[in-house]
Amino acid sequence: MKKFLAVVLAAAMAVSVAACGNSGSSTASTTAAASSNTSTSTSAQAFKFGSSGPLTGAAAIYGKAVMNAINIAVEEVNAAGGINGYQVEFKAEDDVADGETAVNAYNSLIDWGMQVMIGTVTTGACISMSAVAQKDRTFCLTPSASSVDVTAGKDCMYQLCFTDPNQGTGSADYIAEHYADKTIAVIYRNDDAYSQGIRDTFVKQASAKGLNVAYEGTFTEATSTDFSVQLTAAQAANCDLVFLPIYYQPASVILNQANQMGYAPTFFGVDGMDGILAMEGFDTSLAEGVMLLTPFAADAKDERVQAFVAKYKEKYGETPNQFAADGYDCVYAIKTAIEKAGCTPADSREAICEALVKTMQEISYDGITGAGMTWSASGEVTKAPAAVVIKDGAYVTP
Repeated sequence: MKKFLAVVLAAAMAVSVAACGNSGSSTASTTAAASSNTSTSTSAQAFKFGSSGPLTGAAAIYGKAVMNAINIAVEEVNAAGGINGYQVEFKAEDDVADGETAVNAYNSLIDWGMQVMIGTVTTGACISMSAVAQKDRTFCLTPSASSVDVTAGKDCMYQLCFTDPNQGTGSADYIAEHYADKTIAVIYRNDDAYSQGIRDTFVKQASAKGLNVAYEGTFTEATSTDFSVQLTAAQAANCDLVFLPIYYQPASVILNQANQMGYAPTFFGVDGMDGILAMEGFDTSLAEGVMLLTPFAADAKDERVQAFVAKYKEKYGETPNQFAADGYDCVYAIKTAIEKAGCTPADSREAICEALVKTMQEISYDGITGAGMTWSASGEVTKAPAAVVIKDGAYVTP
């Protein structure tokens, strides 16, 4: 009897993780509209995508941009016939960029019936959430959590953004090509995995390329309101380029204080600074000439980019940032993988995960944040960052 039960259990487990396409009807579902923060009317004949990010709090500009763009992509996918003939339902949760809250948001989405996770948006929250998703066998594609710790040891976790090391390397490459004669200061947050990770790679690559990093200054979340010490030291070291591997909130303080002290180096940031132009109360003239690396430029001439930008402006009244673009691409990358795997909504979350873990390494996707994107077994995307400069209150290609 024990042997019989063991065989039955093994068979049941094998069925639960069977490849997609072996179960379910091919009949398309009824329409299910995308919705942010609230669930749509659910159907057994629709794929359920979930996401979490900061929809309130200091980092809300990132989370709202991602969810807005996911809504646009889901609406487009559904209007075009869905995925493998099935509609998509979407639900978003607010995790306020906090790890514990992100896990709670993930569990709430699982209770709702989520089959695929787009997220989370921020690195710290994603590291916490992804550990639980790995145990549950839930496939996740994050639009913007860029630390290598997000995917380390987790085969179900993939990234659409380029990683922190890639940003550090890309920044060093660009500066070596265009600003090799500059004396460089680095100001970074040492209690943040995102900032620390980019800084570590940048400094290593800068040294290898013979760049002159004359000063490094650090700060923490608790000390992110005053940068007079760091800026004074950078100015004293005659640094005429300041590298800022940080988010836009502390960057706005740095730009304001540098202006007040008459210090005007070239400021060079990374994707976390995308959003500074939409920051409430910030004088955007202070950001004039700031360079940053991003996978997306809203002024690009690509027809698909322009269509997305126009639709986003019409729907939300503002220009989308690169976080929005990454969120948009996540939906279409997952669609590409699901179609190749042959999954249907009748497949279990675990079965979809197993299928997508394999299929993501076999697809190539052309999106608005990169052409010919591919993924490695480590979950890392292959795409190149591009530089933009802030000119007349807008991000433009230099």
